[in-house]
Amino acid sequence: MTMADITVRGAGIFGLSIAWVCAQRGARVQVVDPHGAGSGSSGGLVGALAPHVPENWNPKKQFQLESLLMASHFWAEVEAAGGISAGYGRTGRLQPLQDARAVELAYQREGTARALWQGHAQWQVRPASELGAWCPPSATGLVVHDTLSGRMHPRRACAALTAALASRGVTLSEDAPDSGRVLHAKGYAGLLELNDRLAKSVGNGVKGQAALLRYDAGEVPQLYADGLHIIPHADGTVAIGSTSERSFEQPNQTDSQLEDVITRAASAVPALREAEVITRWAGVRPRAKSRAPMLGAWPDRPGHFIANGGFKIGFGMGPKVSQVMADLLLDEIDQIPAGFRVEDNL
Repeated sequence: MTMADITVRGAGIFGLSIAWVCAQRGARVQVVDPHGAGSGSSGGLVGALAPHVPENWNPKKQFQLESLLMASHFWAEVEAAGGISAGYGRTGRLQPLQDARAVELAYQREGTARALWQGHAQWQVRPASELGAWCPPSATGLVVHDTLSGRMHPRRACAALTAALASRGVTLSEDAPDSGRVLHAKGYAGLLELNDRLAKSVGNGVKGQAALLRYDAGEVPQLYADGLHIIPHADGTVAIGSTSERSFEQPNQTDSQLEDVITRAASAVPALREAEVITRWAGVRPRAKSRAPMLGAWPDRPGHFIANGGFKIGFGMGPKVSQVMADLLLDEIDQIPAGFRVEDNL
């Protein structure tokens, strides 16, 4: 049996995307997950690749910007290799502005976006009347339209990465011994393991609930309205979510909180009022103590590494995280930004 250069434990977005980039660079890779690809929070529905607001710039926001700009090329290569679509599209986003203060801030961010996004995308205040029936109602008649946001279908993205890896001879196994350097990308379960091994809390889980509606909105922007992400997918569905629950007893069960999300989405977007709910989902997203992705070497465990803490931005961060972690695993090049290191959570 050929020994692997890299063992990836965890087949969510971080594990699969890092495995893919390592395989692209010629490494022998094995991916191990007893529950299969996308079995945790990466198997959700929403897929909002949305940027932080363009102000108060920091390494986390710069990293996310670079990752969002990498996404088109990253997913095109994945889809070309495996023949399965991730449902990626840089379709932009609309956000209704409900009061004068929100409008004032939005106009300020037009200028900061020009400086910080460097012409790669725009943040514009526009009349809702210009944007058609899909645009949600706005109390001021104005919305923010950004052209940086993208969308994808998380489950399809995990399937696309699995197929791309298979095209390179990398298969997913339920169990296998460690071989080579070991990357732990096990999401919520991995954070609990870290908490136990390090005898301190370095992260926890936040439950989210989401739904998928049967509604073909076409190639229109995603929406952020009434605190909800509303994502028109390429397959003729619309995803809505998510709740953010710090306390929960049933991590994978939906309840009345999701019904409230569905009601609010129909109120925010009249076009969805008659749409059939075809899937309900619940899962626990990994949130590192720093609230940024947790990347780097496992302290006092030579040859072991961590990629965790994607929380709500894991899919958007995936392309850049995979590049940085492949550099570290294969070439010992450390380009992890400030605030993202494992030590930042200790």
